[in-house]
Amino acid sequence: QVQLVESGGGLVQAGGSLRLSCAASGRSFSPYAWGWFRQAPGKEREFGAFIGWSGRIEYADSVKGRFTISRENAKNTVYLQMNSLKPEDTAVYFCAARRNTVVGAIKGADLYNYWGQGTQVAVSS
Repeated sequence: QVQLVESGGGLVQAGGSLRLSCAASGRSFSPYAWGWFRQAPGKEREFGAFIGWSGRIEYADSVKGRFTISRENAKNTVYLQMNSLKPEDTAVYFCAARRNTVVGAIKGADLYNYWGQGTQVAVSS
């Protein structure tokens, strides 16, 4: 049974940093692609960052230059380092995984097979 478990969320002041982790278990994740998404109250889930099996990385414009996605294959863990946080970054953050079968970044939430339960990030002004 595949499980993705996010951690690292919390409350932080604007300008602060958080590091989210997503630990995966239950199968081999080679070759898998990973995404971080977020969902604010009353809004749709939106793409934040992508890392493919080959190492390709892409970000949403809203987080580019502030967030960094990375992974440790040996630990089946993906990270999202979030710096210079803004109140508009407040949301539940989800990690997602799918087999990396396409060239290019995978940004659609409906294209991912596995999801974590989410971790809350709140940024105060």
